[in-house]
Amino acid sequence: MTAPHPPTPRLRAEDLTLSYDQRTVATHLGVDIPDHSFTVIIGPNACGKSTLLKALARMLKPRHGQVHLDGAAIASYRSREVARRIGLLPQTSTAPGGITVGDLVARGRYPHQGLLKQWSADDETAVVDAMRQTGVLELADRPVDDLSGGQRQRVWLSMVLAQQTSLLLLDEPTTFLDIAHQVDVLDLCADLHARKGHTVVAVLHDLNQACRYATHLVVMRPGGTVAAEGAPADVMTAELVEDVFGLACRIIDDPETGTPLMIPAAPRRFAPEDGEGHGRSPESVMAEPR
Repeated sequence: MTAPHPPTPRLRAEDLTLSYDQRTVATHLGVDIPDHSFTVIIGPNACGKSTLLKALARMLKPRHGQVHLDGAAIASYRSREVARRIGLLPQTSTAPGGITVGDLVARGRYPHQGLLKQWSADDETAVVDAMRQTGVLELADRPVDDLSGGQRQRVWLSMVLAQQTSLLLLDEPTTFLDIAHQVDVLDLCADLHARKGHTVVAVLHDLNQACRYATHLVVMRPGGTVAAEGAPADVMTAELVEDVFGLACRIIDDPETGTPLMIPAAPRRFAPEDGEGHGRSPESVMAEPR
């Protein structure tokens, strides 16, 4: 008996060649985004992570190949229709001077407006719900310029949520945030995935954060090819990290979550000298009484 074919994912890329001007970033690049997953794209600098995300969002036209959305080439959709299906949080965003939080989030309803459809009670409800989900409702009347970096990132995410799409693409959503705000934003994204059923695709640099939050990893290597993809526990190995990132390391279980935790190899100055045990292994340090 033939096993049934898995369903075709809503968003996938097939045989892409991606370029900026005359510089080719990736060739023969293909990736499927599992539906209802929290997919994280990782890889070294300049490997094409953000470029791939832009192609998936139709912000960059491939020189070759196609991105497919809901069974059709994404290039066949009007821009407004793409925005009704995919919400994109770019790597850098600039708000107009003096705009309030509420007004900025309301711009997320643009794809739902038109000549025959103006602002409605449904739009108002979507904006309020988006701000409530991200914890910025009480900031609605504050100028965006007055907010902290973590607050601003939540506001931008609110604007994306106000589009009411079930596909969210986030390009380095934790950039420029301190560690507490990084965890805060990623916890929020994980909640959107787990409780709301969103398909979330994020580009991250931190391998341990990627392993902790992702249900599906896409690991890219220099040259814009996919080195591995799958569940973090199946993908993240010391051999992969050394091959892709050029970093010797050990992979252990995260004591909080059980997900893979990457520990870089210690520099020589921390290694034992003359067999006297001046250096100590991570295991021996963790085993000491607290």
